Amino acid sequence: MTIHEAPVHLVTRAAAQAAPTDRWQVADIEALFELPFTELMFRAQTVHREHFDPAEVQLSTLLSIKTGGCPEDCSYCPQAARYDTGVEAGKLMDTEAVLDAARRAQEAGASRFCMGAAWRGPKDRDIEKVAELVSAVKSLGLETCATLGMLEDGHAEALQSAGLDYYNHNLDTAPEFYGDIVRTRQYQDRLDTLQRVRGAGVKVCAGGIVGMGETRAQRAGLIGALANLDPYPESVPINNLVQVEGTPLHGTVQLDPLEFVRTIAVARITMPTARVRLSAGRQALGEAVQALCFTAGANSIFYGDKLLTTGNPDVQADRALLDKLGMRPA
Repeated sequence: MTIHEAPVHLVTRAAAQAAPTDRWQVADIEALFELPFTELMFRAQTVHREHFDPAEVQLSTLLSIKTGGCPEDCSYCPQAARYDTGVEAGKLMDTEAVLDAARRAQEAGASRFCMGAAWRGPKDRDIEKVAELVSAVKSLGLETCATLGMLEDGHAEALQSAGLDYYNHNLDTAPEFYGDIVRTRQYQDRLDTLQRVRGAGVKVCAGGIVGMGETRAQRAGLIGALANLDPYPESVPINNLVQVEGTPLHGTVQLDPLEFVRTIAVARITMPTARVRLSAGRQALGEAVQALCFTAGANSIFYGDKLLTTGNPDVQADRALLDKLGMRPA
């Protein structure tokens, strides 16, 4: 019996019983991508309903607490100092400004507040300042998340002590495609940071970006790299590339929207208990494709008018869409 023929409960049971290091072979993930669309959606929705209320969506708000000036060369990123994208480097925001943004997010219905800083990796003094921000936001009753780049020994522990719930560090793409997108750090650097986060008892938020010119096999490789983490991430943001003029990936052929939906479905099947998040690029998908993504197992969105430096559907539009679909905040 092949993965094409196996009932979904057998597929998920086999995945759960396999050793963590070989939970999912990339060839098996490619086979999921190749399923007829309706079959893939059925399997993803079945897995989704085993673990979540399909009418609930978790709402996270993302704030850039330190924008621009990053020394990295990530080909997709408008915050890289080497690219002329119109993004100006700024200083770390002060506590009151961050708290004001967190309060507004909470009032709008967000349950998690994510803080992002454009660093290759924070210094010890940066960690001390961000820890203060984490503690302040946590006091509001929000879940906290941070994405600050690569962490050194002791950094994750300091953030955990301040009340950090999640740390985001995306794998971006498949290991074999990574060198085409980023050259200023190695794939292992990202894995090392995730290991430090796990070791400190902080939950992992890790996903990737699709639509960067990768093949379907490489999309399968990204999902495999995430699903075979031990354990796999609690949150999995799937980003649809937002092409920013001045970055090397500007002008890349855009990913077919149904291929994006397939990616969401495969992420749901391979990581059954994760929050699979519609992240950057959602604005270009439109309501119908977003609805398909929710059917495919997405149950989290970035919520708010801006994601770091790129646009996002406004709060009113998101609430209207959820109302149309009969969905509600988790």
